[in-house]
Amino acid sequence: MKKLSDIGTIKDILSRYGFSFSKGLGQNFLVNPSVCPRMAQLSGAGEGVGALEIGPGIGVLTQELCALCDKVVAVEIDKRLLPVLDETLSDFDNIKVVNADVMELDLNSLIKEEFSGLDVVVCANLPYYITSPVIMKLLEDRLPVNSITVMVQKEAAQRICAEVGSRQGGAVTAAVNYYCEPELLFYVSAGSFMPAPKVDSAVIRLNVYKQPKYKLENDRDFFKIVRAAFAQRRKTVLNSISSSLGLEKSVVNELLLECEVSPSARAEKLSMDDFVRIAERISRYE
Repeated sequence: MKKLSDIGTIKDILSRYGFSFSKGLGQNFLVNPSVCPRMAQLSGAGEGVGALEIGPGIGVLTQELCALCDKVVAVEIDKRLLPVLDETLSDFDNIKVVNADVMELDLNSLIKEEFSGLDVVVCANLPYYITSPVIMKLLEDRLPVNSITVMVQKEAAQRICAEVGSRQGGAVTAAVNYYCEPELLFYVSAGSFMPAPKVDSAVIRLNVYKQPKYKLENDRDFFKIVRAAFAQRRKTVLNSISSSLGLEKSVVNELLLECEVSPSARAEKLSMDDFVRIAERISRYE
């Protein structure tokens, strides 16, 4: 098995396939040999488990997941990497690489087809530019997974794992807490990558609730309210929700007062219970 954390090996492989890094796809390959084994172990990978990976790159993390799991499905958008992965993953017969944009995939169908009878975890080194959209898709699609372990930009990790209702929290903080319990596992320095990004990273694990912690008739209302409240986070929730959803201020003011939320509050001050109460009542005004 090729040692994919070795810079010389990586350069040799990439040069043979004429591969150049794409800034647009946020490609930074791990060269720190300790990161991927630790990440795979902490993801819940093991016997009886199937792992869904997003953006395998040249297969550094993929190799570790294949060594632990019964099956791995890796979704890679860059078709230039397919022949590279054919070579780097040739020692494994429990891997399937899907050349597709994860944002356009029916992940529920993919999991059902590929991981029948297995517990499922998601494990990925996410490109910085698409971190929040991918995490939101994984959560909103209500995937039948035990956990989501991802490497993201350090600041994004701290925001995701912040307390809802704190200054550091944001829309993604509330969204994540609706579905799971976030946990910051460890930090990864910029020097662990090739090419090295300008910022450090962190690995987080989202432990998905087996039973919904919050029960709403329509989950979409919750996310709609959260997005609206944080759309203009320097404004009051009254102004932000009103302008984002196109509702009269008087209507939103009444709604917030019914929910015992101050119309002059900022979104970052609202608790999960506040967002849930507002979501429960928003449908009557539509």
